[in-house]
Amino acid sequence: MSSVQTMQRGHGGRIEEAFAACKERNEAAFVTFVTAGFPVKEDTPAILLGMQEGGASIIELGIPYTDPQADGATIQQTNQVAIKAGTSDIIQCLEMVKAARSQGLTVPVVLMGYYNPFYQFGIENLCEKAKEYGADGFIVVDLPPEEGYLLAKSCNRHGLSNIPLIAPTTTDDRIEHLASTASTFIYCVSVTGVTGSRCELPPDLNDFIARVRSKTDLPLAVGFGISTPQMVQSVANMSDGVVVGSAILKAAQGAGDTTEERVGAVRAIVSELSAGCKQGVDVTNQARILGRKPDDAAADELAKLSITKRFGKFGGQFIPETLSEAFREIEEKYAAIKDDPDFLAELDVYRRDFVGGPTPLHRADRLTELCGGATIWLKREDLAHTGAHKINNAIGQALLAKRIGKPRIIAETGAGQHGVATATICAKLGLDCTVYMGAVDVERQKLNVFRMNTLGASVVPVKEGQATLKDAINEAMRDWVTNVRNTHYLIGSAVGPHPFPTIVRDFQSIMGKEIKWQMLEKAGKLPDVVIACVGGGSNAIGAFYPFVQDKTVELHGVEAAGHGIDKEEQHCATLTKGTPGVLQGAFTYVIQQKSGQTLNTHSVSAGLDYPGVGPEHAFLKDSGRAKYSAVTDDEALEGFKMMCQYEGIIPALETSHAIYYAIQLAKTLPKDKDIVINMSGRGDKDMPQIAKIMGVQV
Repeated sequence: MSSVQTMQRGHGGRIEEAFAACKERNEAAFVTFVTAGFPVKEDTPAILLGMQEGGASIIELGIPYTDPQADGATIQQTNQVAIKAGTSDIIQCLEMVKAARSQGLTVPVVLMGYYNPFYQFGIENLCEKAKEYGADGFIVVDLPPEEGYLLAKSCNRHGLSNIPLIAPTTTDDRIEHLASTASTFIYCVSVTGVTGSRCELPPDLNDFIARVRSKTDLPLAVGFGISTPQMVQSVANMSDGVVVGSAILKAAQGAGDTTEERVGAVRAIVSELSAGCKQGVDVTNQARILGRKPDDAAADELAKLSITKRFGKFGGQFIPETLSEAFREIEEKYAAIKDDPDFLAELDVYRRDFVGGPTPLHRADRLTELCGGATIWLKREDLAHTGAHKINNAIGQALLAKRIGKPRIIAETGAGQHGVATATICAKLGLDCTVYMGAVDVERQKLNVFRMNTLGASVVPVKEGQATLKDAINEAMRDWVTNVRNTHYLIGSAVGPHPFPTIVRDFQSIMGKEIKWQMLEKAGKLPDVVIACVGGGSNAIGAFYPFVQDKTVELHGVEAAGHGIDKEEQHCATLTKGTPGVLQGAFTYVIQQKSGQTLNTHSVSAGLDYPGVGPEHAFLKDSGRAKYSAVTDDEALEGFKMMCQYEGIIPALETSHAIYYAIQLAKTLPKDKDIVINMSGRGDKDMPQIAKIMGVQV
C-alpha cells in the first residue's frame, strides 16, 4: 500500500477500507447492485450476504422508484416488482441493511436511487438514519451537484459518502465540479445510455477513464453494460472498481422459487464475475488517494449555478449526468437565438403562413346570453394547423434543433396533438421523428396515431407503468439518454428540467400576446379573466404569461378532477391536491405518496392525464398570482356539449374542462366583466371516445 495515500480515515471508512483491501490484493473493487425488495422483501438481507460471500467489495442497494428514467428494462422491471410486492419507502430499505448487518454483513452498502424519495424522507433525517442503520453513502441518479449541495454537506456531517456520476458526455470543467463534491469514489458511466447488459465495451472507454483520472485522484468505479468475466477483467485493468447490476438481477430472477435458490444464484454469479477483478501489473488510471472530506464551500459554490434555473423554489435541473451537456447546449443556443430578429421573423412567418395565425378571438354570444353574466370570449387555437396550440412550440423547438445540428427528433404525447404537431413540422423540415405514447392513449387516440404515421413519424406504444403520458415521457427520456449526441427531445408541455419550461412558455406565449392586442382591439380593454385547462400546462402558461404583470387580469387554471379529487388515483388535480416534489427533472407539485412514489392518475382527457405540472404554474400558485381549480369528467363532458350546442364548436376534452369552469364563473360575474377561454384544441380526436361514453356506435 506504499503507493497509495489515504486521507481523512474514518470519513466513509468502510468504503475506503474496501478499496484499500483491493489495492493490497492487486484487484479492482467489485461493486454489485440489487434492487431492494426484489423479488420479495424477505430476500434482500440474505442476497446482500450472498453477494459478500461471492466476493462483492461494495454493494449498491437500489431504492425502488416508480419512474426510473435512466434505467433499462431489467432494472425498470425490478423496481415495479419490488413496489408491487410492498417495498416502497426508505425505512423498509434501511431495515434490510440493518438486518443484514446483524447477520454478519461487513462490506459497505451504498443507497442508489432517484432524488424524490430521498427528498420526501428529508435529507438530514436520511443521513442520520442511513448512519444509524449501517449504510455508507448515496448515489443519486438524477441529482447533479448544483442541485445536490444539501445532500453533499449532510453526508460530510455524518461521515457518509456522496458519490457523483460522470458520463462520457461530461465536459472537463464539469468533471472537476463533480469531483469536488466526492469523498470516496466516483461512478463513471461507461456509455451514453441506460443501464443493462451489453455485448461489448465501448472502444473509447480507456480514453474516457483517462480523461476523468486527469481531474481527480479518487478511485474510479466503472459501470453500465458490464456482464461477463472478460468484460470485468478489461475494466479492472482501466480503473479502481467494476460495477455490475443487470446481470446479477437476471440471475436472481431466473433462479427458482425459494430464497435459498435465489441467494445461491446471486452468490454464484458474483463469484464468477468477481474473478475477473484481478489487475495486471501495469494498471493505468489508478487512484492516488482513497478518501477525503470535501470542503462544504465547494458545494455552496456549485449551488449558485441552480439559482437561474428556477421559478422561486420550483423548477431546476434534476437530470442524469449523461444529459448535462445536452441541456447546457440547449440553454446556450436558445439564449443566443430567442431574441434574434431573424429567428423571430422566421417564427412569425410560420405562425402566419403555416399555422394560420393570428388565430381568431371572438365573442361567444349564445353562451354569454345563457350565463347572463360576464361576456365570454374564445381564443381559437383549435383553428391552428393540426388542430391545437401544440404546433407553436413544435415549430420553435424544431427550428432550434436544426440550429443545434440534431437531425433526429423524439417527442412524447398524451392526447396525440403534440405528436401530430411534431410529426408535421418534422415532415416539413426533413427531420427524423419518433413519438412515444402510452399504450392506453394509443387506444383512445387512434385517429391521432394514424395521423402521425401518415406524416412519417414512428409511434412507439409504451406499456410500462400506467401506460399514459407520464410513462411516455419516461421512455422518451431513456431514448434521449441513449442517443443524446444526435437527438433533440422536443418536449410538448412546460414541464421537465430547465430550460424546457421556459422554452415551451416562450414559444406558446404568442397566444397570450395575441389575446392582449385582440381584446384591446375588440373590447377596448384587457380581459378581466383568462382561463385555460392545465395538465402539464403549456397552453395555460402560454395564455397567462403575457398577463402576469397585468394585475387587473385574473388567471385561472383548470385541472382534471377525474372521478373526484377526494378519491386517490382517480384524478389529475396536481395543484389542487398534490404536494411539492421532483418529477421528471423539475421540482414542482406532484400527485404522490408520502414516500415519494408517484400515484396513478385518471382523466377522461388523455392530455390532462399527468401526475405533475409545469414548475412555473407551481410558482404562480404559491405566489397567489394564478388560481387553480378542478373539474370532473362528467362536468367536462357537460362543457363539451354546451360548446357544441350553443356555439357550433366541437372542443377537445382537455379544453372542455376550462369551458365548464368558465360558464360557471361567468354566471357569478357582472355583465361588464370579460372572460377569455383559451380554446387549446379541437375535438375531432376525441369523438370516438365520446361516442363510446354516450353508447353510440361510430
